[in-house]
Amino acid sequence: MTDLNHLAEAWLAVDPDPETRAELTAVITAGDTEGLAERFSGRLQFGTAGLRGALGAGPMRMNRVVVRRAAWGLVQHVLATDPAAARRGVLIGCDARKNSDVFALDTARVAAALGVRSMLLPPHVPTPLLAFSITELDAAAGVMVTASHNPPADNGYKVYLDTGSQIVPPSDTEISAWIDRAPADVPVAEEDHVLIESLGDEPLQRYLGAIRSLRGAPGMDSVVIAYSPLHGVAGRPLLAAFDRAGLPTPAVVEAQFEPDPTFPTVRFPNPEEPGTMDLLIERAVEIGADVAIANDPDGDRLGAAIPLRDGTWRKMTGDELGCLLADHLLRTTSGDDRLVVTTLVSSTLLSKMAAATGVHYAETSTGFKWIARAVLDRPELRLLMGYEQALGYLVASQPLDKDGISAAVLLGEIAAAAVASGRMLIDLLDDIVARYGRHVTCERSVRMEPAAGKAAVEALRADPPAELAGRTVTAVEWFDDAGLLRLQLGDHARVQVRPSGTEPKVKVYGEAVDESPEALVVALAARLVASGTASAAPAGRAQS
Repeated sequence: MTDLNHLAEAWLAVDPDPETRAELTAVITAGDTEGLAERFSGRLQFGTAGLRGALGAGPMRMNRVVVRRAAWGLVQHVLATDPAAARRGVLIGCDARKNSDVFALDTARVAAALGVRSMLLPPHVPTPLLAFSITELDAAAGVMVTASHNPPADNGYKVYLDTGSQIVPPSDTEISAWIDRAPADVPVAEEDHVLIESLGDEPLQRYLGAIRSLRGAPGMDSVVIAYSPLHGVAGRPLLAAFDRAGLPTPAVVEAQFEPDPTFPTVRFPNPEEPGTMDLLIERAVEIGADVAIANDPDGDRLGAAIPLRDGTWRKMTGDELGCLLADHLLRTTSGDDRLVVTTLVSSTLLSKMAAATGVHYAETSTGFKWIARAVLDRPELRLLMGYEQALGYLVASQPLDKDGISAAVLLGEIAAAAVASGRMLIDLLDDIVARYGRHVTCERSVRMEPAAGKAAVEALRADPPAELAGRTVTAVEWFDDAGLLRLQLGDHARVQVRPSGTEPKVKVYGEAVDESPEALVVALAARLVASGTASAAPAGRAQS
């Protein structure tokens, strides 16, 4: 018997799930060495915030054995770092994907077996509610079972610190080390153990009350909004948030409103993806909406589309929406302690807005956990907002994570204020352009395996190009924490490249003022493709 067979047989001995046991038994019986290698060539590693992968048997898939070991590692970590962890407990939530509720309960059972209290939110809640409630309930840590906007076959395990922010070093590596020491067959308590508490509606009501406080001008409510949760779990909480905030109830896309782990009407449940918001825009046109909004399946991201003056519609870019939210907050607040935060790969526009208004500005590595860290590192300042171009927005002091529901409420107020003054959202964007110039952004993905992608970026760092698309590279900057290389081309154009932290690709980002950076992005992507181990995905062009 091969080593892979030994690993598979050992896995079968501890797997509590009949479905994954049957799957793995079939692979072994068929003598499928490749299938065994795919499942047992390592284990899922903590990425941006935790674990994420396809459902299935083995340590390279998401399943009950992997979840129990991850839960054991997390609980051991909090016990080792927090003397009050057993009393404070772990807060656990889950979305509506396949096995999310099973993984959530398994996490609670592992915690209880280790003598740690666990608090289960009601099934099928959005990620922002989990993040918000960690500090509200003074939990030692939080777990959200979700694959966010990944394909339907995936699930994930997102871990939060007691600050309500995603895990950052060294916590991630320490938890990972504990997981490596987890027993093969992790002990679990009974489902009705006294340390397992099922929470009711109170956390949601607190969350909705906090969102209500975002409203700065509650009298303006004549706005028509179309909405889709893209078969995810944000639908009812968002409608409740709009009602609590005194905004008109959005008109929903009925075919996408109920949670459905198969995501039947979309190929990829991510508002960034082409075609994903098509049904929503159709609904917006049908009702004469002023704006159309969509959450991703776990509700932590927000996409939006707006009507143009000729009656057509277009999606807003992440940078456009981020700077529109920032512009509103900068104009409606005051104080020299205000802070705005964004990431290396987002538009430079926010830095210019901050400078013009005398507001503190911070730029972080990619990933929302770093935006939260920038806030925690500046306790003397008051967070106004933070955003990343991948549709993540933080417009309140809590939770310290992206929140597509609170951002939607704020966008609803902005749209209502525009309607009340006889204007459209495109007019507000044009106002920003008139003050700061048109910041045009463009992205392209180059598909490469992780090791090859990292090597390609390192090679560019060692030998950066002197010119791109006929333009002289005037400065080269390396950001070690992000693994990102920035090439500056004069004062008004730049292109950046980094390996993805979650997918087998290298990402190229371009930005230019009052011109398109697409040629620059294409030229840099071509250098990566020329290595012979990559293929380029189409460029996406956006304006903000």
